[in-house]
Amino acid sequence: MLIIDDDPMHLRIYGWIVEAAGYSALPVQVMSDGVELPKDVADLVLLDYNFAGRMTAVGVAKLVHASLPRAPILLLSDAFSLPDDIAPHVQGFIRKGDPAKLVDKLREMLDPVRKANTSEVLNL
Repeated sequence: MLIIDDDPMHLRIYGWIVEAAGYSALPVQVMSDGVELPKDVADLVLLDYNFAGRMTAVGVAKLVHASLPRAPILLLSDAFSLPDDIAPHVQGFIRKGDPAKLVDKLREMLDPVRKANTSEVLNL
């Protein structure tokens, strides 16, 4: 799973949460003028909403879709509801501050992905 944020501390914190839940985490730091994304290495992307600098969550989500077209995006934000501008680009939303709810949402989103990938491999 990719964790995309511009704050190195947030990358570490969410990395710990994800790894404690049994998932592997690959942190990707958004810089003020860009982000480098790996290709086809993630089954889910955890994306922060607010970035310092010129990058926006919508811009990063578009880059994610180009690099990882099959990976769903879970937006992580302080907002009380999913912001309208990012809604068409993400498959899930969770508020910051509750690691247990985050892990539950990750499991909810990843289980169908893993089942589909297993079915493809087994030709079911």
